[in-house]
Amino acid sequence: MITIETVEALLAAQGAEMGVSDWHEVTQELVNAFAEVTGDRQFIHVDPVRAVEAGLGGTIAHGYLTLSLLPMLARTRAGIAIAIPVKMAINYGLDKVRFIAPVRIPSRIRLSSRLGSVDRVSDGILQVKLAHTVEIEGAARPAMYAETVTRYQL
Repeated sequence: MITIETVEALLAAQGAEMGVSDWHEVTQELVNAFAEVTGDRQFIHVDPVRAVEAGLGGTIAHGYLTLSLLPMLARTRAGIAIAIPVKMAINYGLDKVRFIAPVRIPSRIRLSSRLGSVDRVSDGILQVKLAHTVEIEGAARPAMYAETVTRYQL
């Protein structure tokens, strides 16, 4: 694991591969819990019998569930860690999200990330963009691509 501890090192690392996470199993129980929390109980996520009858072969995870797993997956990512001293880090948003392939239940997914741009927004505020790809074990296409934007108050 490489740790980036200064703004200068972070600026120099733009474009670097941040590493790959451990595999994480996406289960029907996880999908059902997400459906309860969000109120999105569409049958393609929570009703295996109906999902098969509809030609899906079984249930699939919510796209937003996959997106919501980014922080958890990132915690297990081996490679480069950003550890510059900050007063606060804020999730500023997303520039792009694409749900490319369905995460069939059960499946295992993992995250790979690349450091995008690093910009000084104002005095004491740094904006960092990361490009994330969520892979599905054994699948030709990724489940999701997302660009996250984080602001660091130095």
